[in-house]
Amino acid sequence: MKNTNSKLPRFPEPYWRDTSNLPAFPKLSKHITVDAAVVGGGITGITSAYLLAKEGLKVALIDSDCLLNGTTGHTTAKVTIQHDLIYHELIQHAGTDGAKHYYEANQAGLDFIRNTVKEKNIPCDFSNQDAVLYAVSDESLDKLLKEKDAYDAIGIPYEFIEKLSLNIDIKGALVVKNQAQFHPLNYLHALLEEMLQSGVQIYENTAIIDVKGTKEEPVLLSNEGFEVTCEHVIAATHFPFYDGNGFYFARMYADRSYVISAKTSKPYPGGMYLSVDEPKRSLRSASSSGQDVVLIGGEGHKAGQEKDTHKLYEKLEGFGEEIFGLEEITHRWSAQDLFTLDKIPYIGPLTSSNPNIYAATGFHKWGMTNGTFAAHMLRDLIVKKESRYFDLFTPSRFHSDPGVKEFLKANADVAKHLIAGKIKRPSKTPDDLHADEGCAVMVNGKKAGGYKDEHGVLHLVDMTCTHLGCEVEWNSGDRSWDCPCHGSRFSYKGDVIEGPADKPLKMIKEE
Repeated sequence: MKNTNSKLPRFPEPYWRDTSNLPAFPKLSKHITVDAAVVGGGITGITSAYLLAKEGLKVALIDSDCLLNGTTGHTTAKVTIQHDLIYHELIQHAGTDGAKHYYEANQAGLDFIRNTVKEKNIPCDFSNQDAVLYAVSDESLDKLLKEKDAYDAIGIPYEFIEKLSLNIDIKGALVVKNQAQFHPLNYLHALLEEMLQSGVQIYENTAIIDVKGTKEEPVLLSNEGFEVTCEHVIAATHFPFYDGNGFYFARMYADRSYVISAKTSKPYPGGMYLSVDEPKRSLRSASSSGQDVVLIGGEGHKAGQEKDTHKLYEKLEGFGEEIFGLEEITHRWSAQDLFTLDKIPYIGPLTSSNPNIYAATGFHKWGMTNGTFAAHMLRDLIVKKESRYFDLFTPSRFHSDPGVKEFLKANADVAKHLIAGKIKRPSKTPDDLHADEGCAVMVNGKKAGGYKDEHGVLHLVDMTCTHLGCEVEWNSGDRSWDCPCHGSRFSYKGDVIEGPADKPLKMIKEE
């Protein structure tokens, strides 16, 4: 039962998309030939296309949906090198030099965004902010102190404090100064405008479904049969649109998290905050068109593995009410991102047998700096044929620790959900569904996914994910069918929202 006293908006909509005015682009409707094809219209894809065009390459940017309607359009848009608890773990698995390279790479991403905004005078609400990672329990303080030691070993400047400007009792916090926040869509809109002037071809609502051709000259095939012939391909999508026997679906997992934006009774003190303790709590401010709001995020979980996602929004609402007092919740939305086995993004050639196809994925919720750096690294690999960061980020790397352990753990979880989904038998029929309710139901003697919309219209789909056959679960907060195995998401009508699935769920009719 939903909380009737909640201030939450009825339908999810990200703050960024509602406060931006992005241009629309046509579908691909002819065969084209370019030097580089970039697939994926988020911060990584747009920045990659922008940089390659500046190098004089003929570039096409292609997205299966509208540009910036994926993770970049649903981010909290913190531009920082402080990525939760990461550096202590990186030192354990990649050594101090590897952890330092990760820091340097993300600092380069931050510097590029800051310098680009300044040089081009981009109106994107860019502001310098402190990034604060705080602990509220003794257990999380121990973890934070290990992270502090890692900062010392790597050379990351910081301050350690024991009190926040917020009404939150803490055991300690790591503060990294001179970080930033911005409006990501307004920033990237400026890059798009410049790209158009330099001749970049941009296509929306164009799904790339296969790669043909040769290693030296890949040919991309669209869902409507048009071909893109090129020399270089960048897959700047969550799961690469083309796996190439890289088994990316088995080497990453999808995680969802939730955000609300709200006008508050108490003033916001500035800064960007993230808790060490679970469930996560993320805070930052935003301002657009004279409207000041606070973004409150957290409640992460593996995609498809949470029954009542609407309650997660309500928990964020409760936290915000306690800390600030909420006058109005203006928006609510969720985001999905991918984690690699070692939390280091995959950036580089898709596989050794696909040297001209490049992947950039696995940013584990820190895509603003990771994605911007990835674009620079891929530019270097394409133009200069080298990068000093290649060994750390290459998708072909494999560290025995934590690689084997996490690989087995992740895929055991997949097997568990694959089996559980097949043996569960629904207790409801379509007649039992209320308006705006979805769940598994029995139809024609078989299991199906049913959703009755607010007008009482029933929508039935086959619950078998078209990727590898797991059973999808209903996401009540976002009104979608989510796969608990590899994170594919489908609309209530069965259309693909997020991969790795590239085919819709089959629609079912009642007999």
